[in-house]
Amino acid sequence: MPVGIVGVGTCLPERVVTNKELETMIETTDEWIVNRTGIRERRIARSEEATSDLAVQAARRALTSAGVEPDEVDLIIVATATPDHVFPATASLVQDQLGCSKAGAFDLSAGCTGFMYALVSGSTFVSGGNLGTVLVIGAETISKMLNWKDRSTCILFGDGAGAVVLREVPRSTGLLASYLGSDGSGGPLLQVPAGGSRMPNCHQTLDASLHCLHMNGREVYRFAVRVMGDAALDVVKRAGLNKEDIDLFIPHQANIRIIEAAAKRLGLSMDKVLVNVDRYGNTSSASVPIALDEALRSGRIKSGNNVVMVGFGAGLSWGAVVMKWQ
Repeated sequence: MPVGIVGVGTCLPERVVTNKELETMIETTDEWIVNRTGIRERRIARSEEATSDLAVQAARRALTSAGVEPDEVDLIIVATATPDHVFPATASLVQDQLGCSKAGAFDLSAGCTGFMYALVSGSTFVSGGNLGTVLVIGAETISKMLNWKDRSTCILFGDGAGAVVLREVPRSTGLLASYLGSDGSGGPLLQVPAGGSRMPNCHQTLDASLHCLHMNGREVYRFAVRVMGDAALDVVKRAGLNKEDIDLFIPHQANIRIIEAAAKRLGLSMDKVLVNVDRYGNTSSASVPIALDEALRSGRIKSGNNVVMVGFGAGLSWGAVVMKWQ
């Protein structure tokens, strides 16, 4: 059974934090940030705004876009690295707020790659004929786990949510191929050290900011430049296509230099690449669905187009899909 995306929606916090504002908080400059990352501003959630709040708004817009009622949803998957609680699952909170009384719900954790893993997982439920409608959400309030004194990380990230509705689509359209990968040996390169069973939070971990995001930027950059292009080439081959068949490339929005390197590897001009990292920064698992929604709203995706989406992140992990738009 062919499975495709029949509705998309996003939610972005109202507050915009520019590089100029960051200049007043840490030792950095707008020029330094733009030259190294391409980021000019990002959205930051309010202190009382949780991941589920953003997820619910994005989900409602996706359901409206798809013309789907809440009681038609069979399953909700929320990909997030910043859940409201350790448990219950954020997906269960979203299910309740949406009124999806017939839906199962669970969270999926794969860092910035989370949405790609959730998209493939949700598609499998539908293609197997077990479920008719799956709601997949990537949502983050990653600003709440940043050390705002660490300029190597706090300049990079923003908050947001993106959601898609999966259903059966006409033959020869929808998901053509997928590719998921992981290399756990790189786990320490990008992590929140404390807060789990390995290192429960205590006064010592809080004092050392071990409950915040830690990243070996140089090594993660090297990994990302390699894996983004490799994953895209692999999934295109699995779909039985060539690089020339790609109509639009939607990469994880982490860094403009990583995006440009992947485009070069694919032989794509930048007019075939969706870029919004300058306005939102790295929104982790929300990155790809936010970019997808923008591409659709701006008319950059048309019926019959081959769209390649790629994510990478903590784990280390990566994932890619090819979809032919119906």
